[in-house]
Amino acid sequence: MSVPERSGEPLLAVDGLSAWYGAAHILFDVELHVNRGEVVALMGRNGAGKSTTLKSIMGMVPRRRGRIVFMGRDISSSEPHEVAVSGLGFVPEDRRIFTDLTVTENLEVGRQPPRRWPDGAPAPEWTPQRLFELFPNLGEMTDRPGGSMSGGEQQMLTVARTLMGNPYLVLLDEPSEGVAPVIVEQMAQMIVELKAQGVSILLSEQNMHFAELVSDRAYVLEKGQIRHHSTMEALADNEEVRRAYLSV
Repeated sequence: MSVPERSGEPLLAVDGLSAWYGAAHILFDVELHVNRGEVVALMGRNGAGKSTTLKSIMGMVPRRRGRIVFMGRDISSSEPHEVAVSGLGFVPEDRRIFTDLTVTENLEVGRQPPRRWPDGAPAPEWTPQRLFELFPNLGEMTDRPGGSMSGGEQQMLTVARTLMGNPYLVLLDEPSEGVAPVIVEQMAQMIVELKAQGVSILLSEQNMHFAELVSDRAYVLEKGQIRHHSTMEALADNEEVRRAYLSV
């Protein structure tokens, strides 16, 4: 289960995260970290607690406890808008685009100023032009209302809108869920390209093939608890873990 650690402080460190919806206890002392420049998969079946973990990190679950440190700053008690302003982006599974706004207008809603790393180096900066290179489909429909787009196109738009905030790290919730295979392939290519551009990603996913294509490491979540942590390659080779926690 052990994974070699990179030197330096993690970009995101979650320690002892527990969360509740009303009286229902959903997460139990979840611990994970994401280093700068890597893609980490949070894997598990439906209902394992993956989306709740991401929402808890963003401050969207009202009842939670534990410590969440991002870019060296404790954000455990921060409101969602404060977390977003700090450079942590979130792409929800249900997309939440503005259906009456055009593609261009949706992107403008997400715009934040350029950022720099603590050492002064520029962080990845995104403009509509760069995003249309990453998502050519969006560049062909800049004036189309979000409500007139397919599910896959809306998924791309949600990612692009999040990137307009110039995040250091993106939380990506179920990117391959409910979209056509061709869009899944495009999403995988997009994640690889984002990593090459210096964006780190924590994605929740249950599609093993998709996770293998893009991820460096993986955490396996089951009934709100981390059951396994390894490199993605080691998880792919571990049939026992996959059968116990990932098979349907």
